[in-house]
Amino acid sequence: MAMESFVNLLSFSNPVFSSFAFWGSILVIKCLFMSTFTGLYRWKNGVTSNPEDVRMAERIGIRGETKETDPDVDRARRAHLNDLENILPYLIVGSFYVLTNPSLGTAKLLFQVATIARIIHTFVYAIFVIPQPSRLLSWLVHYLITLYMAVMVVIYSYNK
Repeated sequence: MAMESFVNLLSFSNPVFSSFAFWGSILVIKCLFMSTFTGLYRWKNGVTSNPEDVRMAERIGIRGETKETDPDVDRARRAHLNDLENILPYLIVGSFYVLTNPSLGTAKLLFQVATIARIIHTFVYAIFVIPQPSRLLSWLVHYLITLYMAVMVVIYSYNK
């Protein structure tokens, strides 16, 4: 691939890259929100993992205690960890996928569905807990899209 072609594929003038950048940024924002979400649960439940945080909470009128575990905090942390385990590989593989110059319709559909699946995963896992298989299905959709894009990159690369 010529350098000019590479640069064109990774520019906002390429609608596939533009779509990936948009939906990927939504995922990054969602992932960043999870640390805030975990912190909100810590404050709401008066749970900290560090003694200095208890002192700070008490200074602003929140009763707190140092505890290693809390069901709400743990659930939010697991959801955040799941994001880190799944969104990072998706962003890397998605970047490579853009370089295969896929069809706009297919790429946009994959990016949109993957993002919506991750958002649903967070809602059914950490915000409004819904019994399985809701979490499994939303995780699986995102996972299969990431796997599909990875396979497409391997096939494209192998044939070059």
